[in-house]
Amino acid sequence: MADINYLWAPPAPISLPVRGTSARFPIARLFFVGRNYQAHAKEMGTSVDKASMRPVYFTKFPAMLAESGCTAPYPPETRDYHHEVELIVALAEGGFRVSVEQAARMIFGYACGLDMTRRDLQSAAKARGNPWDVAKNVEAGAVASEIVAARGQVLHQGEISLKVNGEVRQRGNLADMIWSVPEIIADLSTYYHLQAGDLIYTGTPEGVGPVQIGDRLEGQIEGVGSLRFDIGAAE
Repeated sequence: MADINYLWAPPAPISLPVRGTSARFPIARLFFVGRNYQAHAKEMGTSVDKASMRPVYFTKFPAMLAESGCTAPYPPETRDYHHEVELIVALAEGGFRVSVEQAARMIFGYACGLDMTRRDLQSAAKARGNPWDVAKNVEAGAVASEIVAARGQVLHQGEISLKVNGEVRQRGNLADMIWSVPEIIADLSTYYHLQAGDLIYTGTPEGVGPVQIGDRLEGQIEGVGSLRFDIGAAE
């Protein structure tokens, strides 16, 4: 095959480390589940009836991914930048219209993540009926720890928490998720042909709130791992 004459060098592949190995997990797409903990839905002024509703999804560009341990600037055009700690599911294989029973086979492993949000922009967009893109699709706004391999395993419980400058801001349990990991994978696969390398952020427990320049965020999920993320000066 002839070499392709790009006008400039294409972006480098995006990937995350895998615990205990030198291999890296190549990232395909980033999916996010909104309002997957009832207490968080309530603090956002709504509620979720699983019997009559389906999960709500949004996406971020893979280029927005930031590895644990990094420092990223406080983003522009916001005065209310919020933290949301989440369990991340990493997929090892794809699927389309898979059943809940089939979903587990697609799991490669898990990571601890942060879905960072320009909350003031999100609130304004909601009020006008506009998309949330600039509120959610923030540079370095999808933070992830290393991935722990757990091929085909489903996590049903485990404490999830977030500290800001050593103070606990969020604490919950994976058992409190409205939709389980297999249910999310199965439902998302009705909208998309899921692929190996996709990451799914599965929602956040209650306690979301603002961060400031200089803050250190530390997330922890029992049985999965931890992350650290520092908020740098605005540009």
